[in-house]
Amino acid sequence: MVTGELRNQIDRIWDSFWTGGISNPLEVIEQITYLLFIRRLDELETLEESKSRRTRKPMARRIFPDGADPKDRPYRDLRWSRFKNFAPRDMFTVVAEHVFPFLRTLGGDGSTYSHHMRDARFTIPTAALLARVVDMLDAVPMEDADTKGDIYEYMLGKIATAGQNGQFRTPRHIIRLMVEMMAPTPRDIIVDPACGTCGFLVAAGEYIQRNHGRALYDDKAREHFHHHMFHGFDFDGTMLRIGSMNMLLHGVENPDVRYRDSLAQDHADDADRYSLVLANPPFAGSLDAESVAKDLTAIVKTKKTELLFLALFLRLLKPGGRAAVIVPDGVLFGSSKAHKELRRMLVEDHKLDGVVSLPAGVFRPYAGVSCAILLFTRTDSGGTDGVWFYDMQADGWSLDDKRSPLLPEAKLGPVPAEALTEAEAAKNDLPDALARWRARDGAEKQRPRTARSFVVPKAEIAASGWDLSLNRYKEVVREETVHRSPREILAELRGLEREIAEGMARLERMLG
Repeated sequence: MVTGELRNQIDRIWDSFWTGGISNPLEVIEQITYLLFIRRLDELETLEESKSRRTRKPMARRIFPDGADPKDRPYRDLRWSRFKNFAPRDMFTVVAEHVFPFLRTLGGDGSTYSHHMRDARFTIPTAALLARVVDMLDAVPMEDADTKGDIYEYMLGKIATAGQNGQFRTPRHIIRLMVEMMAPTPRDIIVDPACGTCGFLVAAGEYIQRNHGRALYDDKAREHFHHHMFHGFDFDGTMLRIGSMNMLLHGVENPDVRYRDSLAQDHADDADRYSLVLANPPFAGSLDAESVAKDLTAIVKTKKTELLFLALFLRLLKPGGRAAVIVPDGVLFGSSKAHKELRRMLVEDHKLDGVVSLPAGVFRPYAGVSCAILLFTRTDSGGTDGVWFYDMQADGWSLDDKRSPLLPEAKLGPVPAEALTEAEAAKNDLPDALARWRARDGAEKQRPRTARSFVVPKAEIAASGWDLSLNRYKEVVREETVHRSPREILAELRGLEREIAEGMARLERMLG
């Protein structure tokens, strides 16, 4: 948790960029990402030096070589612990002319972070701003892994504008709900084909560390966690750098986060590979038919990105693999042949587990589009007996552009730290949704259609043209209006008239 003091430190760093002439939030995050990476390189070198001294053996891996760089600057001056003490002008020269060119040479070490630093650009305009930011970042405690991750997440929360190509940041509490519902295990292989800042992968990693921490003591499980479990694709280089650093600061050493246009490239190498998909892909309308991967149009003939992504998820999942993904509401009830066929496939050919209808304002201020969470399992042999529906009305935050919290931090999210009262529970449906999801094969099947959640039999969905919109099946209780004849109303009014007359007579007697 980011404390008030830490929050103020980060706010001051942010304000320094703003007053120093960098107002684009993505650019601020990118420059901070570079500086955090430089600081981490120095920390890794320090750890190796300490280990070498203890074991009295040569360093196994040296990041900063002996000698000088091509511009005759000693490599030791490129370390954070050295240049942070330089005068502002000298620091600016070292970082701009020596450190960043050095970063661009690190791609050969094989790590995903180094790979994304190959085209690192230094855009901090003045020596004074760099010195101020380095001093402030140096004062931020980065020793604790949880603190590192929380700090970076707080910074990412400051990206308050939608990106290109339909990108916008998924609220962290919605991500956590989806992860809790999927309950990833240490054996899973997890992918987000539109990973952005890697929010879903980070939340999945946190869930495993929190719920399966002891399993990670095993060498094989730890190797899988750090090098083989997490996979993220995006075609935005800035997002890849930010996402990679987000994973690093949340304790994942070497995730597979790489450039890929998920809808355009063939998926032969990744087909049937993953056991869990977590995603909120961009929905930017239609694509040119020529640019869409042929293995996706073989599943569903469409140019609509929201349908193509669903086809992609089915292609990536191995049989038995499961998914929790966000889709616009149009996917649930669209009347085109492609819409109906994809819904039929999910229900008839695979196992559609659930549909969670989200409040309309959940993605404000980025977008006002109504969305839902689809939860399904690839089976290739059916398995849908009934589909669980949940009608979420409140997520713990105001549904306007401000998205202000309606409850204390300890009472927000799907697994709040403190119990909610009945009044508080009405402001945060996430714990209720999670509890009902876990009971979907039991008590939930008995709930009436007037309830917040209920299960609809497969046959009824098929008869409805594979419609998956909650309102198609929800029943609304209406209060019946009692109609009375004019004679009955007149009699009631005369009775009231008599009561008033008698009351006035009693009052007159009392007065006089």
